[in-house]
Amino acid sequence: MRAFRLAYDGREWYGFQRQPDVPTVESRLFDALETLSVLPAEASKPLGYAAAGRTDRGVSALAQTVALECPEWLTPRALNSELPPTIRAWASADVETSFHATHDAVRREYTYYLYAPSIEAERLDARTPVDDDRARGALELLCGSHDFSNLTPDTTGTRRGLSGRLTRHGAFLEVGFAAGGFARELVRRLISVIQRVATGQQSLEWVERLLGPTTVEPRPPPASPEPLVLSNVVYPGVDFDGDPDAADSAKRTFGQQAVDALVTERVSRSILNGVDH
Repeated sequence: MRAFRLAYDGREWYGFQRQPDVPTVESRLFDALETLSVLPAEASKPLGYAAAGRTDRGVSALAQTVALECPEWLTPRALNSELPPTIRAWASADVETSFHATHDAVRREYTYYLYAPSIEAERLDARTPVDDDRARGALELLCGSHDFSNLTPDTTGTRRGLSGRLTRHGAFLEVGFAAGGFARELVRRLISVIQRVATGQQSLEWVERLLGPTTVEPRPPPASPEPLVLSNVVYPGVDFDGDPDAADSAKRTFGQQAVDALVTERVSRSILNGVDH
């Protein structure tokens, strides 16, 4: 058995999990394994296969983890030879045959890059500036062990132990959450809560009600998926070895995407500035 770390830009995929008739990360992974003759054409999935989680449409990943039985020659570099450029394997680890990428994960970490200009910062649009202290106050209330039934469409598995962090980087708040597992849409709804409190739309008492036993309506909607990244998945005793060639391939791909995004930002800013004249 071997486990692989996958990085991908989720914006062009309909989520991670394979679905009929739409492109997903998992479907492209299975296509690559079939082309490499690792997945038999008649098989529905590789032997021993499991994944760390099912990221939603638009959500990206640095450390999505999949494990499967495969030949020794299947390295991240070999896997990348048949994967599309925006899905890159970059590290791997040999694991026991009993390893399960879903059930053996003890910690999952997500990072959300929230565009949230402070009162002092330049704002590119008309959104309300955020108060960092209010944002931290909301985060502190959300962390700990709670029943998050008001913040997920799930009806079971809603009690979670959550830790979090918040750091400002210019006009962005980088918000990190970690837990053994996450209910559906929980991270994005947590972000929505923080944003509403930070802009003064809601109070800290509202957060306390959301965490209480009574159903709160309307529930906060999930924030946009595109700024969310599955940034780490932790397995006790499993050490992933980076593949230098595969890592270089990932850096080239996402480096070019970063440049393209900067160019797009500069063009949009020039139009924004020009219409003021």
